[in-house]
Parts: sequence; structure tokens; C-alpha cells
Amino acid sequence: MGRAWLDTVARRDDLRVSAIVDVSVETARGAAAERGWDIPCVSSVDEAFVAAGRPGMLLNVTIPEAHRTVSEAALRHGVPVLSEKPVTPTVSDALALAAVSELTGVLLATSQSRRYSAGIRSFREEVAGAGGAAQLTAMFFQNPRFGGFRDEMESPLLIDMAIHTFDQARYVLGADPVSVYCDEFSPPWSWYRGDAAAEAVFRFEDGARFAYSGSWCADGLTTSWNGSWRASTASGSVSWDGEAEVRAQYRDGDPRTVPVGGGEEGLAAALAEFVAALDGGPAPSGEVRANIWSLAMVEAALASARTGQAVRLDDVFAAASAHATRAARAIGDHAVAEAIAAWDGAPPR
Repeated sequence: MGRAWLDTVARRDDLRVSAIVDVSVETARGAAAERGWDIPCVSSVDEAFVAAGRPGMLLNVTIPEAHRTVSEAALRHGVPVLSEKPVTPTVSDALALAAVSELTGVLLATSQSRRYSAGIRSFREEVAGAGGAAQLTAMFFQNPRFGGFRDEMESPLLIDMAIHTFDQARYVLGADPVSVYCDEFSPPWSWYRGDAAAEAVFRFEDGARFAYSGSWCADGLTTSWNGSWRASTASGSVSWDGEAEVRAQYRDGDPRTVPVGGGEEGLAAALAEFVAALDGGPAPSGEVRANIWSLAMVEAALASARTGQAVRLDDVFAAASAHATRAARAIGDHAVAEAIAAWDGAPPR
């Protein structure tokens, strides 16, 4: 992903990479050399800011466990951050980072790159034009043989992948969830140590339901990596194959194909939105206080799967807020603790 982001930046005329930070400096130097760049390659954010001066932004493409440390260091240096998903592994840490962003006045956003496709834009617009969905379904069935850490994770699908689909559901519905019931399991043929399949139903604030059916060990008839979607509206139904086909059929009408527009997608679109925000445009859709809801959906689904009970998002935020406040006070960061406590749950947007 680091190399993918380097190439995404390189394709823009208004940006340049001023330094690369990696725990393996040799790996960083190799990536720079591959692109013909003579730039500092160092092992810490602090070193990078000394070697290259304060940059206009930082792309955080570290492993999730390092996201908070790296992002917080940049924010406290006054450097805006665009982070790979998830913004942090836990809602508690995300609340702490949101507080730092608020206190410093420095932008922090997450790149939820699967929001940015021509297909999902057209699907969302068609659903909205039909009056909005009361029932939204996404099926995600893939069979990657990753090897390595994902094969050993306790909940590889929910923790490492489901946030994309959950975030897409928020984008399509234009609303936030209230509660979830989730059942997590593994089919007997799974090659993962942890549970690699899940069924979840989210209830949203406007009464809509979002049903997620997913598996990372499904051989044959795999879906797109964006999943396969169906929305039921008062006017009829809209579907999206996860790629470029959007179809709709309304009451007493024939099925029709919905035109799919163009525009930037994926990492390039996420980067463009972030840079536009730095240039005075609107906050990016992945701004931490908004994106934290997608992370909370994952945490709530995990809690539901482990307890066998429906879980309210308010309870997830309350527990995370209490934990984050205690942790901040324990290290003497009373400003962060007070900011989190003042929100009394999810941060305002």
C-alpha cells in the first residue's frame, strides 16, 4: 500500500514526496530508488520533519497498530494526516485522535477508498432519487489465500475487511447506525484460524435496515471486492454488481440499466478530496469524526458476535469514551480527556 500511495502522489503535478518513513530504512530507500527520487528516508516521523521540514500533509500507511502513534505525532506538529483504514484499531483510540485533531485544529481523515467508485456513486444517486432505501443488502464472498497474519487473526473478515462494506452502507444510506446483531462463524472448510464469515443486520437512525452477508473462504461465484448490492425503496428496487453495472426496476416498469458516470476512483479520489479540503474545500467524507462511525460498526458487530446479543452503537461509544478519558488522564493529557468527556459519546460533526 505504501508503494501504491507513492505512485498515486507521483501522478499529481501539485504534490511531491518530501520524505519516506519506514521501520526498515532500506525498504524506504528501495522504494525511493525505484522511482528515481533522491529524498530523505528515515525511521521516524520526527526525523522526517527534521530532514525535510514540515510537510503539507502526511500519508499514514503503517500497520493499524501504529496508526495512532504516527497520526498523533503529525497532528501535534501541525501536519494534516490522511490515514489508511482503519483510523485506529479501536474506537477508544479513534476518539483520542479526534480530540487531538480538534484541539490542534489540524485535519485528520481516513481513506475509505471503496467509497470512491463510479458504480457506487451512481447506485447511491439512483437509490436517493427513488426515495431512499428502507432495506439495503450487501453480499461479500471472496476467497483470498493471503497467508501470513490474516490467516491467524481471530476475526479476519470483520476486523480487516468489513469496514469497507459498512462504510459503503453509511455512504449509500446517508445515515448512521443505531444497533447491530451479528453472528460470526467459520465454515468447516475454512483455512483461517479465526472466524472468516459473518451475517449482520444493522438498524439505522431513519429506520432503514442494512444486512451484510460475508465470507473470506467462499470458493466459486465470488462477488466483486465491493460486494453485490440491492436496495429496496418505496418506488422499486436498485442493484449494483460492485463494479460498473447498476440496474433499477420501478413499479409497473421494465428493468433498466442506469448510466454510470466517470471521475476519479480509489486512492486518487480519496487524495483529491483531502487536498481539496486543505485548499479550503469542504471536509473530506473520511474526516475522523464522521469516519469513526464506520469503525464503531465493526466494534459493535464484534461485540454482538461475542455476546450473542444485539449491541447499540451508543453503548459502544459510551464504553470507548470512558476508556479513552481514563487513559488520557492516566498519562496527564487532561486537555484530551476533557475534550472526549465533553462529547459524552460520539464526537459532534
